[in-house]
Order: sequence, then C-alpha cells, then structure tokens
Amino acid sequence: MPQQRVVEELRNLGMSGYEAKAYVALVAAGEPVNGYEVAKRSGVPRSTVYETLGKLVGRGAAYEVRADDDGVGYVPLPPEALLDRMRRDFDSSVATLEADLPGLASPEQVRMVHSLNERAALVDRARDVVVGATAELFVSGWPDDLAGLKPAVRDAEQTGVQVATVVFGRDADPVGWTTEHRYSSPETVEANLGRRLLVVAADRTKAVIGGLAGDRTWGLYTDDPAAVLLAVDYVRHDIAMHRVADHYADRGFAEFWGNDPGIERLRDLPDPPGPRS
Repeated sequence: MPQQRVVEELRNLGMSGYEAKAYVALVAAGEPVNGYEVAKRSGVPRSTVYETLGKLVGRGAAYEVRADDDGVGYVPLPPEALLDRMRRDFDSSVATLEADLPGLASPEQVRMVHSLNERAALVDRARDVVVGATAELFVSGWPDDLAGLKPAVRDAEQTGVQVATVVFGRDADPVGWTTEHRYSSPETVEANLGRRLLVVAADRTKAVIGGLAGDRTWGLYTDDPAAVLLAVDYVRHDIAMHRVADHYADRGFAEFWGNDPGIERLRDLPDPPGPRS
C-alpha cells in the first residue's frame, strides 16, 4: 500500500514509526485534527500520540493550531517543504561526514578480504566498487549477471571513468568498451569453470570476484593489491587475446586456436573443485 510505503521511507529518513504514521495521518486529513483523531486515523496508541505529535512539532514537521472550541489541533508541514528540508539536512550531514570521517580512520594495517555467499550481496558489493571508481573499471561476466550493474557503470562513464568490459555471450545492450568473448562459447567456458564468473575491479585498488552456478553463489571483495591485480589482468588478458585474434584472423588464428597442442592442453585441465559449503 502507498501509505505503508511512505511510512517506511520516512522511517528510513529518521522518523520513528509512530512519528511517520502520525505525519501521514495529518497529511491525509487535509485539516487541523486533534490528538484523538490522529490516534484513530494512524494507529498510534492514544497513550503516546501527544508525545509523538510533540516530537513532530519539535522537528518542525507539524504545527499546533488553535481550534474553534479553543482546543489544540495539528497540521503538517507540507510534504514538499518537508522533503526539501530532509534533503538539505541529508546533504549537510553527508558533507560533514566527507570532511571529518576520513580523519578518524587509523592508518591501514591489514588488507580487507571478505566473503560473499549470496547473489544479492555479491551484486550489491560489485555495485559499490563501480560507484567508487574514479579512473578505470574492468568488468567481466555474463549479460544476465551484468544487467544489475549497468546503470551504475553508465553513471561512472558519465563522470569520465574508463570502462573495459568482457561479456560472455551476445549482449544487446553493451556498456563500456566491450569485447565479446568468442573463441570459447559461453557454454564451454561455464562448463570448464563449473560456474559463471563475475569480476569487477576499480582503479586497481579494489575488486569483487564471484562465481554463480544455478542458485549457488560464492565470491569475495578485496582491496589486497595482489588479488586486485589478478582480477584486472584476468580481464585485460581476455581483451588482449581477442585483439590478437582479430589482428591475425586471416592468418590462421582459428586453426591455431582449435588445433594447437598447448592450447588443447590448457582446455583439458581438470575441473576445478566446487566451493565449500
């Protein structure tokens, strides 16, 4: 329901549940109402409704007005004004944190590596890496797995971030400088690896590396330079190989790729072990 959704979002922006319900009831009333009416319309207990309304008045989200019977009624700060005030307060808080929070950090002593064993967590952390990029992004994955990252990647491009993408399979909506992985089909790669890989690396300082197989997910986030370098070079290597393949396409590259004993030996490596449960 729209009202419940509004209440939840107001709570996300700092109101208590009772405050949010009372404010929504005031907005919906369209006229001054007393505490009894607010409690009846909002579901806020009568025992706490005046305390709740007092908090709304204290934060400037509602005002007391005198009713005709000399009682006290309440009206809301108009929604547009409330949202504008919340936006200004939020921006001010973020600006303060940007200025002061980094100065509280201790000198870095250890590198971070943490596990990601749910698809949503993997994609969310990958999106964090994309949003934090300032200079370059290396991205690799299957189209369906990259779909949730594309809006953030496009936003990064708009700010000047250089994006290089390797996609396993035909992508009707490519993002960044895209290389389609062609010399082993997506099905072959997934069968050889036992999973689909998702790699996102930003500024050569942080990366998310994950595997998706059916409803199983494993992965990690890291800012360890060695792991990040491996992630970056994994993507760069695929791009370089396809550039070489395109350059030598008319000089027997396809036959070499299909028949060279060394390449065949790499293709025949044992299947990797699955992730531990």
